[in-house]
Amino acid sequence: MRLAFAGTPEFARAALAALHAAGHDIALVLTQPDRPAGRGMKLQTAPVKQFALEHSLALAQPRSLRLDGKYPDDAATAQLALLAARPEVMVVAAYGLILPQWVLDLPNLGCLNIHASLLPRWRGAAPIQRAIEAGDEQTGITLMQMDAGLDTGDMLAVEAVPILSTHTTGSLHDALAELGATMIVRALAQMETGQRLTAVRQPEAGICYAHKIEKHEAVLDWNHPPELIVRRIHAFNPFPGASTTMRGETVKVWEATVQPLAQGTATTGTVLQADIDGFVVRAGEGGVKLTQLQRQGGKRLGAAEFLRGFTLPAGTVLGTT
Repeated sequence: MRLAFAGTPEFARAALAALHAAGHDIALVLTQPDRPAGRGMKLQTAPVKQFALEHSLALAQPRSLRLDGKYPDDAATAQLALLAARPEVMVVAAYGLILPQWVLDLPNLGCLNIHASLLPRWRGAAPIQRAIEAGDEQTGITLMQMDAGLDTGDMLAVEAVPILSTHTTGSLHDALAELGATMIVRALAQMETGQRLTAVRQPEAGICYAHKIEKHEAVLDWNHPPELIVRRIHAFNPFPGASTTMRGETVKVWEATVQPLAQGTATTGTVLQADIDGFVVRAGEGGVKLTQLQRQGGKRLGAAEFLRGFTLPAGTVLGTT
């Protein structure tokens, strides 16, 4: 089929690569403009743009698609490119820009979105992180016929995957990206043979929003229940990275497990034990064992390696300056 594709990060690149490998004619790729990132704040090329350049696909990077918005010239140029591309379908995955009605109406068969949750749960920007943080037992991919709302369109296909206690956003993201790529290729194969995809309205019950992750959320509060602390550590891995202070230094915490503890008098945040297996910290009504950490400017290290360069005696209280 003749496609336009809109997406930006690695999640979207997986779908674009699968569509390309399946032989679809990708007439135009839309992705967000390059933005500064990293310690040097250098302009970064997003994964979708990298793929498009490597495979000589037509590319556009408008700052907005709203013809009456802040960047009308960008939107008008993108409109001309889309009209010239004449897509039958637009596939959208983690694009990051709102599609106005003129875009939704342009492809003959509409715009299909690959969304990383079981809609209507976790509409919005950070569905994988919020599902892990909330302790959901499962998540998945929903293929959706896009409309003007925020992830409100009719569902065309849904597949669930379990959320394991060991899942981080990084590992779950990779599994969902692969699943989403498989599902969109399968759906377009059906459409190509003239089969209609059954559209199901999203239920009214169970709607919730996955708000964008803010960096301040990742500062660990040792008064919270151990289960919530561990889920947040995993939800904020790889971004923005959960953190705490150790002897006045900010340290990222990448992996942890719940550590059952008997009732004690130690203040929450107190290191009860520090050895090569991990650091047991009093948290809420129990404990958390920290097993992978990272000092500023350093690498991610297991507890044993971390202790070689950082003394952390029992009784140290984390989260204090």
